[in-house]
Amino acid sequence: MITTITKKTSVNRQWHLIDLKGQTLGRASTHIAELLMGKGKTYYAPNVDCGDYVVVVNSAAVKVTGQKQTDKLYRHHTGHPGGFRELTFTQVAAKDPTEIIRHSVSGMLPKNKLRDPRLKRLKLYEGVSHPYADKLS
Repeated sequence: MITTITKKTSVNRQWHLIDLKGQTLGRASTHIAELLMGKGKTYYAPNVDCGDYVVVVNSAAVKVTGQKQTDKLYRHHTGHPGGFRELTFTQVAAKDPTEIIRHSVSGMLPKNKLRDPRLKRLKLYEGVSHPYADKLS
């Protein structure tokens, strides 16, 4: 038997359209992360970026279960003294609903040098319209 090694040149990228209307945040994010990593492909290798392009529409219509609407917090620090910031799920959803999906998917991807190129292939849109209709067909 011969073990084949996946090379960057042999990767075949596809385009996927995911509609988040009525879907749960966590379950949708794991599906998106798997597509970005390419884990469903037969030639998957953890050290090669074999993932696909993912276009996500209706990101404003994603839902969360339980009390996450008010209790889930998004925290960051500006880098300045006293720059600790906390926003709730509803505040982030009102400001930029695509950031919720990006943050969730980013947390599910491996923390290595392939994370940024994978996130660049994630295209997020609040509504139904997107400019990638010709690539999805």
